[in-house]
Amino acid sequence: MTMNEILHNLFVMLVFPGLLFSVACGLLAVWIVRKVTALIHHRIGPPPAQPLYDVLKLLGKETLIPEAGQKVVFVLAPMLGFAGSLVLATLLWRGNLRPGQPFLGDVIGAVYLMAIPSLALILGGSASASPHAAIGTSREIKLVISYELALVLALIVALIKGVGAGATLPLSLGAMAAQTPVWSVSGMLAFLISVLCVQAKLGLVPFDIAEAETEIAGGVLIEYSGPLLALWQLMQAVCLVALPLFVVTVFLGGFGHTAAGMAGGVGKLVLVLVLLILIKNTNPRVRIDQAMKFFWFLCGPVLLAAIALAMIGRARGIGWL
Repeated sequence: MTMNEILHNLFVMLVFPGLLFSVACGLLAVWIVRKVTALIHHRIGPPPAQPLYDVLKLLGKETLIPEAGQKVVFVLAPMLGFAGSLVLATLLWRGNLRPGQPFLGDVIGAVYLMAIPSLALILGGSASASPHAAIGTSREIKLVISYELALVLALIVALIKGVGAGATLPLSLGAMAAQTPVWSVSGMLAFLISVLCVQAKLGLVPFDIAEAETEIAGGVLIEYSGPLLALWQLMQAVCLVALPLFVVTVFLGGFGHTAAGMAGGVGKLVLVLVLLILIKNTNPRVRIDQAMKFFWFLCGPVLLAAIALAMIGRARGIGWL
């Protein structure tokens, strides 16, 4: 590997579309969520730099580690979650902005990477030796079991539509970004349910069951403070962009090569983010059993029907199915 290649890889990982770019986009998305929520509540809301101020303030605080907890796991868990979210965001941005450089199966890699932040939360909560964190961890495990199947079924619908459209590498993010399965009955159903799965992955209302500040005082994050809590906040900020970007890539056609295509991609990303904000501000928190029944017994059968419609449409050449 030449020096130019090494410098290029470092630039990709640390600047664009890696660390700095992903964190900046995430903090901007956090501000948008807080600002729009404030406007819905008839409040002014925070200034644009407030999420950055919050993180910088936490970085200057003391880190307290529970005496009875698993100290190594407690410290490494937020690092693992933050690293996983950064790799996911970098992969998705490169898949959209450089579709000519795909590798076979990067969609499968993205699905695995999306699970890392949730697993990190489970590990961190389990290592804190707090009864509140134990309850939050239990809820997080059940929530992951609930929505992961629905998300995979929604992805299968998009893959069927992509194969039907003649994609040469249907498991490539670049190939999926060239398709718009949302303009079909099965694709629209899969898109809507995938947005709900993203809502649960992000821990936003009505699926903020694992943290539930008014019930279990923060749940999985109750024992975290200082820089470790800042890492959790940065992880959630990066995921707030990366997960909607995955939905945009898979269902809405991703980003284009031209300036108009880039503007359209940003618009699609904002659209998904607005949907998440509207769901967050118009629904009460559900119980964990309600969330499990919703994803298993409502979303599951609907997605199975969507898969059947997509297969029928592919076999008979009916694009709108």
